[in-house]
Amino acid sequence: MKVMQVSPQRTTSEIKNFVLSPYFGDGLRITFGVLLPSLILFKFNLLNVGITISLGAVCASVPDTPGPILHRRNAMLISTSLVSVVSLLIGLGNWSPYILGILIVGFSFLFSMFYVYGARAASVGTAALLVMTLGIGDVRPILDIFLYSLSILAGGLWYTALSLSLYEIMPYRLAQQSLGDSIVEVARFMRIKAGFYGDQISYEDNFNKLIEAQIVVNEKQDAVREMLFKSREIVRESTQEGRFLLLVFVDMVDLFEQIMSTFYNYKNLHEQFDEAGILKKYEAILLQLAHQLEDTGYALKVGTIPHISPNLPRKIQELKQAISDLENGPDAEKYSPISIGALKNIEVNIENIFVRIKKIKGSFKVRKQRLLGKNELETSPFITHQDYDVKLFKENLSLSSQIFRHSMRVGIVMLLGFIIAQSYPFLHSNWILLTIMVIMKPGFSLTKERNYHRLIGTVAGAVVGMLILKWVEDKQALFAILLFCMLGAYSFQRKYYIVSVLFMTPFILILYDFLGMGSRAILIERVYDTLIGGGIAFIANYFLLPNWEHEKLRSVLTEMLSANLNYYRQVSGLYFGNAYERTPYKMARKDVFVKSANLASAFQRMFSEPKSKQNSIKEVHKFSVLNHLLSSYIATLVLYAKEHFDSIPDLEELKLIAENTEHLLEEAIKVLEHDEQVEPENIRLINQTSI
Repeated sequence: MKVMQVSPQRTTSEIKNFVLSPYFGDGLRITFGVLLPSLILFKFNLLNVGITISLGAVCASVPDTPGPILHRRNAMLISTSLVSVVSLLIGLGNWSPYILGILIVGFSFLFSMFYVYGARAASVGTAALLVMTLGIGDVRPILDIFLYSLSILAGGLWYTALSLSLYEIMPYRLAQQSLGDSIVEVARFMRIKAGFYGDQISYEDNFNKLIEAQIVVNEKQDAVREMLFKSREIVRESTQEGRFLLLVFVDMVDLFEQIMSTFYNYKNLHEQFDEAGILKKYEAILLQLAHQLEDTGYALKVGTIPHISPNLPRKIQELKQAISDLENGPDAEKYSPISIGALKNIEVNIENIFVRIKKIKGSFKVRKQRLLGKNELETSPFITHQDYDVKLFKENLSLSSQIFRHSMRVGIVMLLGFIIAQSYPFLHSNWILLTIMVIMKPGFSLTKERNYHRLIGTVAGAVVGMLILKWVEDKQALFAILLFCMLGAYSFQRKYYIVSVLFMTPFILILYDFLGMGSRAILIERVYDTLIGGGIAFIANYFLLPNWEHEKLRSVLTEMLSANLNYYRQVSGLYFGNAYERTPYKMARKDVFVKSANLASAFQRMFSEPKSKQNSIKEVHKFSVLNHLLSSYIATLVLYAKEHFDSIPDLEELKLIAENTEHLLEEAIKVLEHDEQVEPENIRLINQTSI
């Protein structure tokens, strides 16, 4: 069995990538914004007020995710206003368990419905539920309730002011980090693709890794697109930095298409050329190109200028010579012309990738010389606009809506958790409901994953926390560890939830120790509460108005085929006299990337569901593979058309094949949409020799 080894250089690159990522920047900003009020007010013996203000800062930080500054500002302000009102109502509701129960159900349903307005709106709802769960059972006099609510409001406004101030100081920083992240993920995609040329490769496993990497690339590119195209300063391109970021992003999407365009029967290539050893050269060059891309991503984050490796042109020339030696050498008859042609095509693609990387790296130097011209790409068609109309909310008030079913489920389960917690004095409503809130997601697979991560993170973090408290007695050292754990918890919360929980648990235990509230009892109680909350959430997601992937699979498959059909139409027209229209073509390409990622994500979620719910999973996997191949072949066609635009011969005799390909895709869409059997007479397989 082959043992995978991770080189120290690779580990260092991963650490470097994380430290320079938006995640770590978020962790630093949130840690500072949350901790500072408590530290300042502690000096004035007002620690309780400081902690409340810090809670308001935490709530405001929840929707402060990467994106246009206008959206972030609005989300933080709405969240701050909302959580202060919720904290006030929950404070008043604590006087009566019946009123409190009604508020829990109502708020849980209402704020879970925020999913209909997108991820950022859902995070505003999460912040409101967070302040609700932490305020349950905290009975106070009416004046204290109002002061508590005002402190929450102050904390939210403080954090909002901090975040907006940092943006004013460094307006392009987040965009640089996000774009750098997306470049690093494209490099990872290329590195996985290079694996197809390696020894003892598992084609299926590597393909699955490739699809997973494609999902991440699409998510990163979507985030960058949202940030760049919706930021006025960048879209106006009034500065060299704005022009530079747009230029690099557009070139990177083109480069990703170039990387996707080569997909061959690697098994046949290995059977033909393993003995010659030439495939190892391909792997080495692709890995070196991936390293060049990764270096570009890091340079963008740090603000340096990346340099091209001087030995890459020589390596490419050596590869061309190796292909020529195989084609004209003494053993030339061993290799089929088709296989040699495949090697040549891959080599040409590698050259083109190298040229594009050189162009991107050249943009760094041009930026420094302040010579960048304006990009001519029309950005408005690529911007997706979120509808916040009340009508959308009303339209989803039906059992046919997955968001509505999820919201109903959350409301019922939160009430059940509250009743269970009230029934036993050793249980805590706050932590049980908090566990339910963060675990329950609209889909079963994500809820299952969150449940597992929270349980493992809580238990492991509790053990670590107890060991720290046992062996570290110095208060200054404990405070340093608390800061480290706090930073880790906030840095990993959007990337690796299990790691975030692992840091969060020792942080809470050390905090309670500082507050003199005990730690061992808190540890045991937290584990109990987590087990109960996680168990309720998991069972409810399975039995109570469940959402299964196969229920929406038909629309995902149809959208994928429709996207590939539109992409193919844009490309095939170039071979029959149609003018190249940049914006419609790029829109079609973007749609394919998005729909491919959606399909792959749906397959992954379906694979983690119970076996009884994995309807036709083998067929879905095959469908995903074939669509990836189709997208790759279409990308190859467009790249050939771009590179040989002036020399494309008259291909009118191939028009019938192109039209037939469109017809077959249309028939496939009809089958999926109407669940009909395809009629044999509607399937026409045509090849050139039959024309």
